[in-house]
Amino acid sequence: MTMHKVCIVGASGKLGQYMIQLALERGYEVTGVCREKSVGKLDRFRERMTIIPGATNDRAVIQTAVRGCDGVLTVLVPWGKGYSSGTAQAVLDYAEPGARLIFSCGWHISLDGQDVYSSSLKMQVTAGRWFGRVFGVVDIADQEEAARRIFASDTLWTVVRGSDLEEGESEGLPVWSEHVGDPILASNMTRRIDYALFMVEALNNDELVQRAPAIVGCQTPSALAYANDS
Repeated sequence: MTMHKVCIVGASGKLGQYMIQLALERGYEVTGVCREKSVGKLDRFRERMTIIPGATNDRAVIQTAVRGCDGVLTVLVPWGKGYSSGTAQAVLDYAEPGARLIFSCGWHISLDGQDVYSSSLKMQVTAGRWFGRVFGVVDIADQEEAARRIFASDTLWTVVRGSDLEEGESEGLPVWSEHVGDPILASNMTRRIDYALFMVEALNNDELVQRAPAIVGCQTPSALAYANDS
């Protein structure tokens, strides 16, 4: 499929804004969904895209936003109360047949159970679960439920699993591996703009259909070491 029109769900965040910029640079017609209170964050893009205000787990909002889109880029955030799973389900249900569906998530999501996690990452996830139970603002389990629904779908999905993120100029397209714990991913760091780049590039990468690549910056020590050994 040739990409002409894309929808970015969760457009007002840092990752979403980077994806908007990259999509516009490629000449795509862009529709963005974000909460009404965050619409002002997209003022610099207002004349070049369509903005649909609303919660990303609002099925009517998503149905309108994804209509006619060749690809949908979705930021899955663990805000709780079914937000991630509701967002994912709405995209899966209402995206055009044959559309490329690209979702963002963290390394803690596993497609086949073969990932090997460090003690520090396990501690972060455990802390996230505790924080969510106590304060009710983060729900790691719901994000995992969203991933399960995506993995069970017969749509053309990709779940891009991001490492820790940092700001800075682009270093280029991140490298990826099937499983967390692989040596190429050891540096556990990616520029946020390059995470967005991988998401946008995945729209046209058939190799990534129904896969969950875990990414890391292409200029990190572990990525460079892998390249030198190859």
